[in-house]
Amino acid sequence: MHTHMPMAPNVTPYRDRKRYAWILSLLVPASVCIGPAMMIATGDARTLWLPVAFFYVIAPLLDWMMGEDLSNPPESAVPALEADLYYRWITYLLVPVLWAAFVFGAWFVVHYEVPAHGMLAMVMITGSVGGFCINLGHELGHKNTQLERWLAKIVLAPTGYGHFYIEHNRGHHRDVATPIDPASSRMGESIYRFVLREMPGAFKRAWALETERLQRAGQAVWSLHNEILQPALITLTLWTLLTLWLGWQIVPFLVAASFWANFQLTLANYVEHYGLLRSERAPGKYEACQPHHSWNSNHIFSNWALFHLQRHSDHHAHPLRRYQSLRHFANLPRLPSGYFGMFTLTYIPPLWRYVMDERLLSVVGRDAARINIDPRQRAALIQRYGLQDSLAQAN
Repeated sequence: MHTHMPMAPNVTPYRDRKRYAWILSLLVPASVCIGPAMMIATGDARTLWLPVAFFYVIAPLLDWMMGEDLSNPPESAVPALEADLYYRWITYLLVPVLWAAFVFGAWFVVHYEVPAHGMLAMVMITGSVGGFCINLGHELGHKNTQLERWLAKIVLAPTGYGHFYIEHNRGHHRDVATPIDPASSRMGESIYRFVLREMPGAFKRAWALETERLQRAGQAVWSLHNEILQPALITLTLWTLLTLWLGWQIVPFLVAASFWANFQLTLANYVEHYGLLRSERAPGKYEACQPHHSWNSNHIFSNWALFHLQRHSDHHAHPLRRYQSLRHFANLPRLPSGYFGMFTLTYIPPLWRYVMDERLLSVVGRDAARINIDPRQRAALIQRYGLQDSLAQAN
C-alpha cells in the first residue's frame, strides 16, 4: 500500500526589485562633482549650477514622473534582507565617496577662479555633499554594530555636525512630535523661525544628554569618552589639514558650506513632522510614537537617493530597521512630493502653508488640541481655519 506525502507548497523566494536601484544612493551624491568637472573642461562657471538645478528641478520632476512605490517586503523575508551584506556595503562605500567629494569642493574653489555666483553654487554643491553625509550618518548611527556607529561619526565630521549622533538617536526619537522637541516643526512656524530654534536647541539637548550619560558612568565630560567630542576632533583634524594644504582662505568656504549642509537637516526635520502631535497622557509623558506621527513619502527617485529616509513613519516606529526593509503603511500623513520638492516649498512660507496646512488639518480632524502649533500664532490659526479646540472646551 502506497501512501502519498503531501506536496510542499511552491513558495517563490522574495526578490527585492529595488536591490540595484540603491546604487543611486552612491551615484546621486557623487554627481555633485559634475558641475565643477564641466567648468574645468569648458571654463564656463555657469555649469556649476547644474547640480543645484538637478536637486531643485530635475529630482522633483523625476519623483513626479516615476510616482510612488507602495510595495513592502514580506515580513518573512526581512531577516534575510537585513542580513544581506550587499546593502551594508553600499553605505560603507558611500563614506569615502562623500569625504572625497567634500575635499574636492574645497580644493576646487582654491585652485580655480570662480566668480561670485559660482562661489554661491559651490557652497550649495559642497553643502549638499554634507547633507548626504548627515543622511548617511542617520542610517548608520541607528545600527548596533561598532563599525557602523563609528562610520556614522566619521561621516558626520566634515561639516562639524557630529552631535547629531547623540541628539537624533537619544533626543529627537524620544521627544519627536511634541512641543518640547526642537527638531519637530510647529504649524504656523516658518523654516526661518524653525532654524533659529532647531540648530541651537539640538546642540544643547545633545550636550545635556551626553553629559548625563558620562556622569552616570563616572567618566569625565571633557574626555575621549564623550561621543560629541570624538567626531569634533575628526572635524578639527580635517579642517586643520585642509587649511594647511589650501590656505586660510578656505576657512570661510568651509564654514558657509557646512552651514548649508547642516541646514539640509533642518529642512528635513521641518518637513518630517510638521504640526503632528503625540497625545500627552500625563504632564511631560506622551503616548508612544506611532507611524502617524511622521509625514511619509513613497516617491521613488528621492527614496532611492536617500536610503528610504522618506519612509519616515516606519523609521520612527522601528528605528533599528534597516533602510531596505522600511515599509509603507496605508492611511498615513502623506507628502505630495519627495523631499527634494518639499524643500523648495519651505523657502516660500505662504506656498508651504497653502500646500501643507489643509493636509495637516485633514489628518487631525481640524482639532487644534491635536496639532503641534506655534503658541504665538495659536489664536490666529484657530480663527483663520475655523478650528475647534477640544482641550479648551474640556477646560
